Amino acid sequence: MKTEFGFSSTALEVSEGIDLTGRRAVVTGASSGIGVETARALATRGAEVTLAVRDTEAGERTARDIGGNVHVARLDLTDLASVEAFTSAWTGPLHVLVNNAGVMATPQQHTEQGWEWQFATNHLGHFALTTNLHQALKAAGNARIVSLTSTGHMISPVVFDDIHYAFRPYDPWSAYGQSKTANVLFAVEATRRWAEDGITANAVMPGAILTNLQRHTEGQGSGTMPAELLKTVEQGAATSVLVATSPLLEGIGGRYFNDCDEAQTVDRRGELPRLQGVARYALDPDAAARLWAYSENLLAKA
Repeated sequence: MKTEFGFSSTALEVSEGIDLTGRRAVVTGASSGIGVETARALATRGAEVTLAVRDTEAGERTARDIGGNVHVARLDLTDLASVEAFTSAWTGPLHVLVNNAGVMATPQQHTEQGWEWQFATNHLGHFALTTNLHQALKAAGNARIVSLTSTGHMISPVVFDDIHYAFRPYDPWSAYGQSKTANVLFAVEATRRWAEDGITANAVMPGAILTNLQRHTEGQGSGTMPAELLKTVEQGAATSVLVATSPLLEGIGGRYFNDCDEAQTVDRRGELPRLQGVARYALDPDAAARLWAYSENLLAKA
């Protein structure tokens, strides 16, 4: 599908004329970066927005800055007790869930369960959050999930035989890549499982934006991008907001979007930094089903 928007569109531009009054949204990682602008656009269009953040003081500052019907709740995606507390406290329907929080190219680290840190944060934490909120999403009748990914998914598929680097040498970028592939696969399988409940999920590549996400990259990541390929935070939030709100996306799920359009599926990675498209393995329904079962099993043992 194609839209009238593109690289330079902003979150407020793509949501212009859309009334979200009466709709409830959660945005994870919404105390900085594109999460703030995603939340701002949703609230500006009338939604009741909850900022799900680790740093609630920063979240409160953001909520005051945005104004409107904005709440703050603590959520640490690497802490399953925190995820459980957040979801247990949620009541009523949830119309939009933007799984925006994430880490990039971190030094080697594991959770107390032995899970690789980037996979645990970017995928497993959001997986636990979303599956726990399934009934709230179902109650909305036409809920949308936005799964933030990256062209970094082209660095690595999910390596099922050694996701947590028990045998292969740790590489921060391959770990980031497989976690971002997992974000796409999640959208594919969530849509397959939950479309009958009126729930759709899509993966979104926001673009290259200089935010706190790059704090571990030592000059790599967006810092190496030519200036003409960098986006502002308002532009970076646009694809998330479009996928979360546009009537064009009604009933559409399991797809990958960047620059406010659905991306082309590719079988070979292009040259950096102009990576385009989505790797075929990231949309593979068999891999998506395998990842879902694997994630459920991990969480059941935790």
